[in-house]
Amino acid sequence: MTDADGDPAPAIEASGLRYAYPDGTPAVDGVDVTVGDGERVALLGPNGAGKSTLLQILGGLIEPDAGTVRYFGGTDDADAVRDRLSVLTQDPADYLFNPTVREDLAYGPSQQDLPDGEADRRVERVADLLDLGELLEKPPFRLSGGEQRRAALASALTVEPDALLLDEPVSNVDAANRATILDLLDDLSAEGVTLVVSTPETELVPHVADRVVLLDAAGRVAATGPTREILTDVELLTDCDLRPPQVVRLFDGLADDVPLTVAAARERFGDDGI
Repeated sequence: MTDADGDPAPAIEASGLRYAYPDGTPAVDGVDVTVGDGERVALLGPNGAGKSTLLQILGGLIEPDAGTVRYFGGTDDADAVRDRLSVLTQDPADYLFNPTVREDLAYGPSQQDLPDGEADRRVERVADLLDLGELLEKPPFRLSGGEQRRAALASALTVEPDALLLDEPVSNVDAANRATILDLLDDLSAEGVTLVVSTPETELVPHVADRVVLLDAAGRVAATGPTREILTDVELLTDCDLRPPQVVRLFDGLADDVPLTVAAARERFGDDGI
């Protein structure tokens, strides 16, 4: 859908979101979030800031106590756009419940009205992207933690969503699996998939987001802006109980255009300069 000016409608548009835990503790407090079509956005905040809860509200997995969420410029019913919207929570077990990995990957497409053979094509394609080919006939509980994480992501991708919401997608993942997942997210973004990533890890943000919604410890929006603007504001991050990226701390005050990653620092200054 498009807006009144003919531009693509936001993938997700939320306003006035509030949610409290059963004991009354606020988790999300008056949050407004708009995610543009094809945009990459990080929900960044310290542990306990309500990031996971907010992500699940945006993905239609939790009903807010107040506020609204609209999808693709139209419905407020996440289930009505479930074939366009995938949410990956932290626990792979939420997605791996069939006897084999292949059946888990095929579960989402089986709920869609697809031509014969299309579900199998999607399973094979995504399995190849995430190097799961040799694991397809295995029971999910026999996979390693990193393999389970990749299989859960694959199950979210076989519906070929327009928007993908991920909660700490590389948490507790080894370097090889982390690189595989981040490379795939880059490819998805290049294809126009909207990405929303929840994380407390400032080091991850430059790899997954062009814009940041920064949450404070009380579940409120402390700031929102381009990734560079947020990650180089050392005082702001510190006030939100976050540690700025290591490279930012290293170059803070020493360079006008502070690099956000080690790779960017090497490209700019060379190995001898860092």
